[in-house]
Amino acid sequence: MKSLSFRRRLLTASIAASLFSGFLSTQAFAAEINKELPPSKPKLVVVLVVDGLPQEQIQRYRDQFGEGGFKRLLTQGAWYSDAHQAHGVTLTAVGHSAVLTGAYPYQHGIISNGWIDPVTLANVYCTEDNKHTYLGEDTKPGDGTSPANLKVNTVGDELRYATGNQSKVITISGKDRGAILLAGKTGTAYMMMKKTGNFASSTYYMQSYPAWREQYVAGKPQDKYYGQRWNLLLDEKAYANDAKDEVIIPGPKRANDRLPMIYASQSGNPDAEYYESLFTGPYVDEMTLEFAKAAVDGEKLGNNAAGVPDVLGVSLSSHDYVNHRWGPESRMSHDHLQRLDRMLAKFFAHLDKKVGMDNTLVLLTADHGFPNTPEFARDNHLDAARIDGKEMMNALNQHLQSKFGLEKLATKLSSPTILLDYKKFESKGLKREELENAVAEFSIKYPGIADAFTRTQLESGNIPKNQIGKLMQRAWNRQVSGDVMLVIKPYWYFGTDDHGTSHGSPYRYDTNVPLMIMGKQWIKPGAYGQEAAVVDIAPTLAHILRVRPPAGSEGRILVEALK
Repeated sequence: MKSLSFRRRLLTASIAASLFSGFLSTQAFAAEINKELPPSKPKLVVVLVVDGLPQEQIQRYRDQFGEGGFKRLLTQGAWYSDAHQAHGVTLTAVGHSAVLTGAYPYQHGIISNGWIDPVTLANVYCTEDNKHTYLGEDTKPGDGTSPANLKVNTVGDELRYATGNQSKVITISGKDRGAILLAGKTGTAYMMMKKTGNFASSTYYMQSYPAWREQYVAGKPQDKYYGQRWNLLLDEKAYANDAKDEVIIPGPKRANDRLPMIYASQSGNPDAEYYESLFTGPYVDEMTLEFAKAAVDGEKLGNNAAGVPDVLGVSLSSHDYVNHRWGPESRMSHDHLQRLDRMLAKFFAHLDKKVGMDNTLVLLTADHGFPNTPEFARDNHLDAARIDGKEMMNALNQHLQSKFGLEKLATKLSSPTILLDYKKFESKGLKREELENAVAEFSIKYPGIADAFTRTQLESGNIPKNQIGKLMQRAWNRQVSGDVMLVIKPYWYFGTDDHGTSHGSPYRYDTNVPLMIMGKQWIKPGAYGQEAAVVDIAPTLAHILRVRPPAGSEGRILVEALK
């Protein structure tokens, strides 16, 4: 295929000849040349991550969406129905790290929301950094304040490098990990504080707040929801196919865990109890998008004085909380998604007014999907349950003691991995592979465990070459992960609650997430059936922004969706 530059020279020569002959006007000549030129870079790239949104929910409820939110993305953008978080530990921090790094955990180092250090056995939170504190807010040990644990950079970092730090990268979320891991090393993250309801940042990013943030916080917008009820948005008949409340919320002690919900506190005033309650419902997402609008206006995102692109990352946290509590099959999850759809429509309208959607590239994805609650799964004749990790570890250590005569050889469960005491074991002249194999053999016989891979296997790459093996290998990091990696059975998960559900598996209900890209100048609208991965986002954005892909990027450019 001839290069673009060759074709452009050929076309220019041809058009110039026509112009010389009088067939084309000067304006027509310019128009023909511009047809061959690639479109200009976006003024603003907006990356939306809906925490805990399965692809299945987009398809199931799409006929009920309004015109300006999800439906706008589906009809005016490129939508990949077979897009995945293509790693085996599908958790919030891991999924957010993938979006703009294009990397898997074995490279980016974020293996979970939190893990146990293999050397010190100390708990490590994904975004903790004791060198930094929240600005103007209380900071507890282990709070998320910086991207120190993220081992690679992001598209935003590459953009700022390429523009001499003139591009702005601003990220916002209800969760610290949702904002920090999108911001990368050089962006600026804001996250909602559960104690005060404020959106705050840390000393990693700044020493004082910009005026627009101070003005926004002074208005205390988080207090306006006090005493409000969360009722169903649509007519009752719209929820007829959702799970019955009595299936997903069994037992009389949970009889009040239903809609409508009132957001208040025992004190009778807005306080930490009230602010934290807002996360399980529609209002934190509304607050997040309102703060994002304030950031667009205050930072003049998309209207950069230097004429360079900006990036706005918005992680919407509440769908995850709703699905954890009631499951994606619930009326609550269904209703929350419809409300989020209307919020997105208002947000897009604001972008259109302030930046112009023709100048904006919008991308929406999710950090992970969700399984149904075990109660709902069993009601549909599936094998499903919760695994008590403490009970499993006790049983494992009893088994190892009876086999080797040594106590507590399995030191910690850092789900889905088990940490082993190699030093104690090897002091008896035994080889570590013996211990690993004994743990793996016990584990695969334990209820709810489908398979187990040892450190020796993972370090050598000697694991099954099937899809599960590939995803679990990507999710394991030799520096920070444990020594035996467990694969749970479908519809099972680690937990001890008597209700709700969780995620983190390599199965399709956890990996299959939305991937939508909308941008009139750059994207060909349509429904795409090609398999895609969230790690494809980073190289695709790098291509459109004409910057170097991030260092750990492994995805492909989604060329079929590009103009």
